[in-house]
Amino acid sequence: MDLKEKIRNIPDFPKEGIIFRDITTLLKDAEALSTVIDELADRYRAMPIDSIAGIESRGFILGSVLAYKLKKGFIPIRKPGKLPADIISAEYSLEYGTDRIEMHVDAVNQGDQVLLIDDLLATGGTMQAACELIERAGGQVAECCFLIELADLKGKEKLQGYKTFSMLVYE
Repeated sequence: MDLKEKIRNIPDFPKEGIIFRDITTLLKDAEALSTVIDELADRYRAMPIDSIAGIESRGFILGSVLAYKLKKGFIPIRKPGKLPADIISAEYSLEYGTDRIEMHVDAVNQGDQVLLIDDLLATGGTMQAACELIERAGGQVAECCFLIELADLKGKEKLQGYKTFSMLVYE
């Protein structure tokens, strides 16, 4: 199955010159979603992973289903102000300004191998901040996984030193 055919391309969103890769069309297709999760499960089944962390919001969808399939725990990495217990946070750069993500302090046990997952790798800032959170909590990043990579934005450069995997790459 050509998964790229299942992704809707929306030109000039959120601004002119950008092609938005909309995965909602893939997610609503049961066969396509099953293919994605099955391929990821095959990749990670033998890897020594203790838990899977997904980045809000579409990383929650892929990560929680994959965690279920692999019988692993799921860790939500959220936008600020959404988690009710003690948190740690990491800041990252945007085109104009900064943002941050948060995780519960007790989400990771010392030495845990954590698979990080998100739907899209663009500039790499969000995933770099997520890696920082996992490591500050005492875990180790097993790999950074993406459904889509926008290669021309060079996000992998920010993730040097980490293993990365992208299912679909757009040049």
